[in-house]
Amino acid sequence: MLFMGSKDVIGLDIGTNAIKLLEIEESKGGFRLKNFGITQLPKDSIVNGSILNHNAVVSAVQQLTSNLKIKTKRTVASISGHPVIIKKITMPLTTGEGLEESIKFEAEQYIPFDLEEVNIDFQILDVQEEKAEQMNVMLVAAKKVMIDEYTKLLSDAGLKPIIIDIDVFALENAFEINYPIEENQNVALIDTGASTININITKDGVSVFTRDIFLGSNQITEELQKQIGISFEEAEALKIGKGIDSVDYGEAEDIIKKGCENIASEIQKTLDFYNSTTYESINKIYLSGGCAKTAHFKAIVEEKSKIQTEIIDCLRNIKYDESAFDPEYIRDITPLASVGIGLALRRLGD
Repeated sequence: MLFMGSKDVIGLDIGTNAIKLLEIEESKGGFRLKNFGITQLPKDSIVNGSILNHNAVVSAVQQLTSNLKIKTKRTVASISGHPVIIKKITMPLTTGEGLEESIKFEAEQYIPFDLEEVNIDFQILDVQEEKAEQMNVMLVAAKKVMIDEYTKLLSDAGLKPIIIDIDVFALENAFEINYPIEENQNVALIDTGASTININITKDGVSVFTRDIFLGSNQITEELQKQIGISFEEAEALKIGKGIDSVDYGEAEDIIKKGCENIASEIQKTLDFYNSTTYESINKIYLSGGCAKTAHFKAIVEEKSKIQTEIIDCLRNIKYDESAFDPEYIRDITPLASVGIGLALRRLGD
């Protein structure tokens, strides 16, 4: 999925609650963080990936690019949700001019939309060892209306959209640049956002299974607000373990733990499904996203899954100037940056 070239881009991760902008440049011996910024979105500006308040999101993007003094217009963003279909399929081995027509024919069997309504892309994963005349293909389809929605947003914000990627593949890009490929290991990359959880299971560095779960840390925030009677901002602070005057943290902690258990249970259902259909176990889980910062979440996922779990360090192999970026701040917000980093690592050649 990683796609390098010579032209710089910015990665713009447009989430439910916030927009994350990252700019990464190639430096001697690797990559260097050039820009990193986050801005919050008004409530319900984006719901389940659909932009409901276009002007508010455009304004937020413009504010972010202005505050960071971004000069690059070339932008990579990403989408996920119901309008995106990702399927690993097996089809007759095909090469040359007939490949795209064969892919389109196969897509009709798996895509629950009119093919005129979607953009289709694919990647050949491998040729089956036991059946040399068959090949495994990752098929991706995204509704044109959603792609158009995001490209218009970027254009209206004064940017030049060059790639609309998929969240789970951007997450994979961020992981690949920071961690070595372990042979015969099934790794679950799980980005836990405010309203959506993106899961990408990779084996030998290749994506073999993806799923979006329409649940996220907003569920915990809303329960804290409802049961304790506090503001959104106070609930968000409690989620990450900060104390609030006049709030019994013990009561809040019980609500947080219950919410984490609900989300972890949904994740476990996906991992169980993968195991039951492939007869392979997950060897390790890497968490990212806002929910990864929620108190107790990592421990609860690990306890429920019985799988070694850690929060991904998506800046592990990316250098940054400590005089320009406060290391403590970087450590604090790194879990939020995985998708944006994966987007910022995308390049197009001249």
